Amino acid sequence: MFKVVSSDGTYIACERHGDVGRTVILVGGTLMTRARHAPLASLLAHDFTVINYDRRGRGDSGDGPVYDVQREVDDLDAVIERAAGPVSLFGMSSGAALALEAVARGSAVSSLALYEPPFVVDGTRPPLPADYVDRMREIVGRGEMAEAVTYFLTAGLGLPGEAIAGIRDTPVWAAWEATAPTLPYDGRLMGDTMSGRPLPADRWSAVNVPVLVGYGGAGEAYMANAAKGLASLGDNYTPHSFPGQGHKIDPHALAPVLTSFFTTGRPV
Repeated sequence: MFKVVSSDGTYIACERHGDVGRTVILVGGTLMTRARHAPLASLLAHDFTVINYDRRGRGDSGDGPVYDVQREVDDLDAVIERAAGPVSLFGMSSGAALALEAVARGSAVSSLALYEPPFVVDGTRPPLPADYVDRMREIVGRGEMAEAVTYFLTAGLGLPGEAIAGIRDTPVWAAWEATAPTLPYDGRLMGDTMSGRPLPADRWSAVNVPVLVGYGGAGEAYMANAAKGLASLGDNYTPHSFPGQGHKIDPHALAPVLTSFFTTGRPV
């Protein structure tokens, strides 16, 4: 384990797995710490030097008094600067949106793989409420972390309210409450990409590296539609379906595809 220092002085906690080939950096999604990607990191470490890190405000990383998307890009740039040689990124869920945004803003990356960025590009599910970020900030500001997680799961992910009681009884709930203060961050990061409208054609026009856009063949229709919509933005984007997978993808299904893409430029 090691730490890097971001541009605003925030410490970002990282773990290195393996010591061969190019560097692959794993970018987690909403409520995730680096523990979520530890199994994937171990699998990829046979072929790459893998850096698995905690985004700011999560796990062992620090945080700053004011959030801005650029600060998270700066965090990622600090991790990239610590890596040797060419760097590839894998982003999961909202981490996919962050990885894409970082490359668009000039982060030094040679290839990019994304899995189910949670864009809402049509009417297959309700859009994010227009006041989502403000309401989430207010809930977190009151210290009501269980309420914040519940609001994210219902308004953010679209889960029915009756499903929440069962989730509260699982061990992951306490971990989610611990990272709940970062929920407004991901709301800011996603911006208007969950509005139910098609993605703007020029939003990521500066991304000119090869991009793999994965989605689960057994997952939510809106996720698949978002991935296909993103992949339609340029010839450098390649859509890829993972048969039988949902949003919580099996790392054993994911690792071979990432290995092939980062090595050959093709997902299979």
